[in-house]
Amino acid sequence: MPRSVNVVAARHRRKKMMKMAKGYFGRRKNVWTVAKNAIEKGLVYAYRDRKAKKRDFRALWIQRINAGAREHGMSYSQLMGALKKANIDLNRKVLADLAMNHPEAFRSIVEKVK
Repeated sequence: MPRSVNVVAARHRRKKMMKMAKGYFGRRKNVWTVAKNAIEKGLVYAYRDRKAKKRDFRALWIQRINAGAREHGMSYSQLMGALKKANIDLNRKVLADLAMNHPEAFRSIVEKVK
């Protein structure tokens, strides 16, 4: 018996991958093997950077809180320790937003924990 190959499924898989390669430059957009490698690499980067994005934002928030705290004569670690002692449960994202966009509200928080 001759070998049966499911061409419909194979074409669907390739078509789906080639659709993902839209917008790529040169042979990456229309040559199957080149496009497949580029897409796989891109998906690896996307997975990795979804994790890195969280780290990057946390670092940014810490820098903003530190800058705001130092304007009021405290360091970041002193402020966070004082907040913990005073049972003020504000996360870094909110604190950074207050420090940047609402300095008077941030100042009142700092004064409360001093």
